[in-house]
Amino acid sequence: MGVFDKFKDQFHTSSPSYDFPTSHQPIQLGQNAIFRYRQQRGVNLGSWFSLERWICQNVFRNASQPGQSDFDVASGKDAKRILEEHWDTWIRDEDWKWIKDRGFNSVRIPISYYHLCGPLPEVLKGTDFEPFHHIFEGAWGRIKRAIEMAGEYGLGVLIDLHGAAGAQNSDAHAGLSKGKVGFWDKHSNLASTSLALRFLASELCNIPHIVGLELLNEPANNSKLQGWYKSTIEEIRSIVPFDFPLYISDAWDTGHYSSFVGQHDKDFIVLDHHLYRCFTESDKKKSGYQHSKELKENFQIELKNQSEISKRSLIIGEWSASLDSNSFGNISDTEKDSQRREFVKTQLELFENDTSGYWFWTFKKGDGWDAGWSAKDANRAEILPNWVGGKNFKGHPPQGVKERELHEAHNSHTGYWSSHGGSPDPTVFAPGFSQGWDDSILFLSHPSGTSQIGFISQWMNRRKIEYENQSGKKLGKATWEWEHGFKQGVEASLKVCTS
Repeated sequence: MGVFDKFKDQFHTSSPSYDFPTSHQPIQLGQNAIFRYRQQRGVNLGSWFSLERWICQNVFRNASQPGQSDFDVASGKDAKRILEEHWDTWIRDEDWKWIKDRGFNSVRIPISYYHLCGPLPEVLKGTDFEPFHHIFEGAWGRIKRAIEMAGEYGLGVLIDLHGAAGAQNSDAHAGLSKGKVGFWDKHSNLASTSLALRFLASELCNIPHIVGLELLNEPANNSKLQGWYKSTIEEIRSIVPFDFPLYISDAWDTGHYSSFVGQHDKDFIVLDHHLYRCFTESDKKKSGYQHSKELKENFQIELKNQSEISKRSLIIGEWSASLDSNSFGNISDTEKDSQRREFVKTQLELFENDTSGYWFWTFKKGDGWDAGWSAKDANRAEILPNWVGGKNFKGHPPQGVKERELHEAHNSHTGYWSSHGGSPDPTVFAPGFSQGWDDSILFLSHPSGTSQIGFISQWMNRRKIEYENQSGKKLGKATWEWEHGFKQGVEASLKVCTS
């Protein structure tokens, strides 16, 4: 029996209007599925719900000491009014438009378990936030509205459980200012988290523009974490289908968890790595140009390798333009911006080439200029490009172009393998190419704006099943040949149809 099942009856008793489903159908491949499988180019909406004082100082004006976390705000004077006012004003219509106009196609929204207590009171039982139901009961309705607004602008949404009961890391952004990891200390913490994640997965999985659910943000790594990931994924999969993406943090151990994700390639599991170069003593000794050079020469090799191991189910959930002040020394603000510009340019190139997407941290700050952390300020300083949306779709190609490209690719393929010992089944290359071409244009012509296949292994896995079912032919040893054709079809369409 999972921890959720122990609370199911109580959950229904306290929230009789909520009908917890037992099964869902996968979203059919097509326009609706594109949100989840495309190259994600996103921005975090940091400190909208899970607060960080350095981003929005004003919300902490009445917080209890030490005044760094959601718990401190909730413990302070007039907390309900302050929080609801913040939730209602932090992101406005013009902000959604700004995000869309720069080519971002998704947002990552950090939330915490206590934000679910309106429809799910039991999520607070036995946790630090149990006394604060009345303060956070209005959060979930606003989160749902945020999801709706993103969808109206054609933006995907990644919901991230930023704070779990007891705190999964020692930072205040996990909800507490205790400076310790209490997540594993009590059964009630694990029960609350299981309940929260099942609720979120069930509520969100049938919304096409929800691109996924992140199980925990930056959990402290220990011997229990991988087992928890495995059992939690199994619990969630008992109520939602395999095509609903579940994101897991690499817990700063990318090599280990890329293998974990790669071994689960029949499930839609995505690895989240956070890339910052401003915190360690080593980072502080390097200029922006040096960081850029090291990313190109060293990190790129590592990133490409981990991406391949994970079957390209790897994203950068947080990154920024920020560099420590010691990285600059005594230089002008213009030169600082120049270094940040090069740093950002390098990161974007790496993410486009070797991952399935990214989310910049963060969209904005409440007070003061910060071109390192605020996407809006970085854009004004021309550090973050004015357009991050990739190449433009020129329109559907003239009749006969696809056939010509397929013919040339097929001849090249069969010619090569005929002189290198043959291939398992050269007849499956052409249908793979044709499917890749068609699917690539399906993405490129998406109504929300130019999209590109990002999670290509995940998409191909489903298309292969369709091909085998429709053709009555099992690919077997020829699987790689069909996949080779598919990838070449995608590449050919991008060359012909984008500028």
